[in-house]
Amino acid sequence: MTEIDAKIDALVPAWLTLPDIAEMLDVEVTRVRQLVKEGQLIAVRRGENRALHVPADFIDGAEQKVVKGLTGTLTLLRDDGFSDEEMLEWLFTPDPSLPGTPAQALSENRGTEVKRRAQALAV
Repeated sequence: MTEIDAKIDALVPAWLTLPDIAEMLDVEVTRVRQLVKEGQLIAVRRGENRALHVPADFIDGAEQKVVKGLTGTLTLLRDDGFSDEEMLEWLFTPDPSLPGTPAQALSENRGTEVKRRAQALAV
């Protein structure tokens, strides 16, 4: 869990606190903390009280789960040596060839293409 810099904070359109996510997923906050610890979500400290926040695009509220393909993508990026901040920057930077951002593509169930691009970064 890292502090977020202003540039990356501005890239992410919306954030959720861990209690917000717990409510959306209908689980305890400790379970959300476990998802962060296991690397299935990225949480950063931001705001006045430095509370932990997760990008809202990482949660599929309708399905009450983490967005499909996110965990695998984060694993690929981590294996490529990306830090949490670098992963957030990559996921929320527009890619005209997708189109949109990798995070948007994941939430639109276009994870295969996102993973392909993440794997290509290692080459």
